[in-house]
Amino acid sequence: MYIIAGLGNPGREYEKTRHNAGFEVIDCLAERLQVSSWEKKHKALAGKAVYAGEKLLLLKPQTYMNLSGESLLSAASFYRVTPDHILVISDDIDLAEGRLRIRKSGSAGGHNGLKSIISNLGSADFVRIRVGVGSKPAGWDLADYVLGRAKGEDAEKMEEAYADAVEAVLTVLESGVDKAMNEVNRKEKKG
Repeated sequence: MYIIAGLGNPGREYEKTRHNAGFEVIDCLAERLQVSSWEKKHKALAGKAVYAGEKLLLLKPQTYMNLSGESLLSAASFYRVTPDHILVISDDIDLAEGRLRIRKSGSAGGHNGLKSIISNLGSADFVRIRVGVGSKPAGWDLADYVLGRAKGEDAEKMEEAYADAVEAVLTVLESGVDKAMNEVNRKEKKG
């Protein structure tokens, strides 16, 4: 079994914001895998699917970003899923809008949701797919930027990134994280 978690904040006021890139990817993945029902469990909205012979639990933690690890720990403990079978999708201000980067493990890179997951799981050895939302413009407050919504061409780039992130998740499940990293990270360096 794999747990695939997209990070974001619950509530209408956060819908479609840059910080909710993880939720957006999970919604696109759920549509692709025809997940039609969601349950409230593990402090999250949870949907189940099967892909490439693997059972999947799609999670959108409802704890707010900074406490995302509570939800992941609950689900991982309940289903006895080890960190190497967890994929986390989050926003990244250090990547240009629409870019993706995949890592097998590593630091939180200043992302509070990832910090919470690492702290709660007691491990940084889970796959993370970071969706670039671009850096904040000069003079902007970081919170205002990540809780804002992309518009126009930037919004189109983000929609493409969500679709690309879905393909990256499916590649990890079908062919492993190394192949997904080679495909996605190579594109990121070229662009």
